[in-house]
Amino acid sequence: MSGPSDPLSPRSGERVRTRGPRPSLGRRVVAEGVGTGFLLATVIGSGIMAERLAGGNVALALLANTLATGAGLLALILTFGGVSGAHLNPAVSVADASQGGIPWREVGAYVAAQLLGAFAGVALAHLMFDAPLFSASRHVRSGFGQLAGEFVATFGLIAVIRGSSRAGAGMTPFAVAAYITAAYWFTSSTSFANPAVTLARAASDTFAGIRPIDAPGFIAAQTLGAGSAILLLRWLIPNRPAVSDDISTIGDKENAA
Repeated sequence: MSGPSDPLSPRSGERVRTRGPRPSLGRRVVAEGVGTGFLLATVIGSGIMAERLAGGNVALALLANTLATGAGLLALILTFGGVSGAHLNPAVSVADASQGGIPWREVGAYVAAQLLGAFAGVALAHLMFDAPLFSASRHVRSGFGQLAGEFVATFGLIAVIRGSSRAGAGMTPFAVAAYITAAYWFTSSTSFANPAVTLARAASDTFAGIRPIDAPGFIAAQTLGAGSAILLLRWLIPNRPAVSDDISTIGDKENAA
């Protein structure tokens, strides 16, 4: 994620230090792939571990899965945010492009990297826990309530990313991780909120999986949620930085010395 070369401070409107050159597309794409891979390894791996250790207590397993995912997501955004913006999510990449954060011509490369990384992350988690590299999930996630949950989860995610820049530079990673941690519990779907994650989790017959037949409905709800958030927030928060601007300042800080 990136923004103007000489942006305005979201608090004062004063000019801030000009950023250095944006990393090459190749570096950004690799960052997206590796970051998304680790995200899926975290989601799937913690789900397997939680289910094995929870002794049949589904609430305890979900809590462990939630905490690991939220903590891992924060670490990944802080790690890769200064390179690619740490989208790790096709919905976020499209939202960023719609606000001028990245060119539309780069969205395909971002999404391809996220998809490849997501499936690699599933395979990595299965490898660590001695499971088949890929297996079609049998975890049923169907019904209008679950689709409504995915709409809400994705709408909220885009809204949090878009609006949290007002809290000050560097706050977006924490806001995103906090939101996903909460959304695991307040949405009926446990907040996938990510098309790449949804497709990859369909290839994992584990606690965190989703039946392949249920995945298209989730992706449709995510698409509607993201689109609705983009349209509303253009009016609600006009002339704000692109969704990437707050995260991309992480890399700038490292180069300030």
